[in-house]
Amino acid sequence: MAIAKAERLMNLALCLMNTRRPLSKKELRESVEAYREAWQSGSEEAFNRMFERDKDDLRELGLIIDVDENGLDGEMGYLARKDRNRLPEIALDAEEAAALTLAARVWQQAKMSGAASGALQKLRAAGVPFTEEREHSALEPRIPAREAAFEPLLTAARDRRPVTFEYRKAGAAAVEQRSVEPWALECWRGHWYLAGWDRDRGAARVFRLSRITGKVKSRAGRFTGTVPEHVDVRAVVARFGGEGATASATVRLRQGKGFPLRTKALTVREGEGGWDELEIPYGPGLAAEAAEFGPDLVVLAPEDLRADVVDRLRAVAGLLEGQS
Repeated sequence: MAIAKAERLMNLALCLMNTRRPLSKKELRESVEAYREAWQSGSEEAFNRMFERDKDDLRELGLIIDVDENGLDGEMGYLARKDRNRLPEIALDAEEAAALTLAARVWQQAKMSGAASGALQKLRAAGVPFTEEREHSALEPRIPAREAAFEPLLTAARDRRPVTFEYRKAGAAAVEQRSVEPWALECWRGHWYLAGWDRDRGAARVFRLSRITGKVKSRAGRFTGTVPEHVDVRAVVARFGGEGATASATVRLRQGKGFPLRTKALTVREGEGGWDELEIPYGPGLAAEAAEFGPDLVVLAPEDLRADVVDRLRAVAGLLEGQS
């Protein structure tokens, strides 16, 4: 939501909730600066459309607005009574309080730690049963968020704001400019991933935050793609990493190298000359992952995977030669 509209809705809500009698459109127009500016520009119709949209938006957000058809000077009046718009008391049992405490601790390494801590303090002041024993539990969840791109992407996903950033694909020497509509972030096996709509490619994509270089820049405008109701980032990453794949690949891997591949190996046979032979799941993202190991990995089969890895390594070698 644009800041100007959010401020206008807040001002309208405050006017409706802080009056003892219904207010007419004329009175609200004089009280809310944005309405006054719209009217002074010479467009009564523009003001009326803006007011009706804002009134509907506030109702969608849960504000109960009463309408008095016999208001001041016979004009229709509007009022949001406090007794009808008061939130109920917050009541949490000990187990729910413990769950909130653990959730707040998750974000200790991110900028949201201050907001999470402040929320817990307000709940304590309201009488929520946080106890010292639970606060110092042996269970200490952590979600590392060290990538500089984490905070701006999380904010952009929350506010539904398109972003642009430079991205280095696995096995690539050069970075690419990407224009993305961010949907969700998720941590999987120690790495943060962003799922979203890649505008340039016209398809859903997943990006590893550690491969984002430079600053994430927020762009104006709305999302052009449809945001799915549920975004399973882990499932997409796992599929591109080869998990759940029905095919397999055979690679030769230098001993003492390639531990990420070794953890997913179906079989490992000790070879000669300091090499091992592994059978690993073959998914659509395996070529990019295999290319990262450079001279420490040789693809034996299938042939299409071998050709893909060779092409990627040659492309990287060509870029490096061009830079020298």
